[in-house]
Amino acid sequence: MEQTRVLRAVAEVAVVVAILVGAGSAQAQVAGTTTLGVTMEEMKAVAVGWSAKKQIIGKPVYNDNNQKIGTVDDLIVTPDQSVSYAIIGVGGFLGVRKHEVAVPMSQLKEDQGKIILRGATKEALKAMPKFEYAQK
Repeated sequence: MEQTRVLRAVAEVAVVVAILVGAGSAQAQVAGTTTLGVTMEEMKAVAVGWSAKKQIIGKPVYNDNNQKIGTVDDLIVTPDQSVSYAIIGVGGFLGVRKHEVAVPMSQLKEDQGKIILRGATKEALKAMPKFEYAQK
């Protein structure tokens, strides 16, 4: 049930992103006008939506043994506009020497308000390839 709620929340974020991206491109097609922000209909979706900043980014990640193994540092929205990966920061102090890895969202679960990555350990995450943002 909790897993369904997390997945639904992620889907809602993807829908809001799709609406905002689509609205921006649709508005750009009209010559001589520039619309900033969202329409009233879009605002309704935003108002009842889910906040990645408040509900997942910066939150601790635990394994199924209730051991803290990292922190959600970022969410990746892929070119098809889906929230596909969480960037989990492991180790370090105040961001120094932190090892960040990409984990598919499908592997994260919510259990009693905690974000769970079953079967993971700090050591296993540190052994994964380090995530690096693409250079633009």
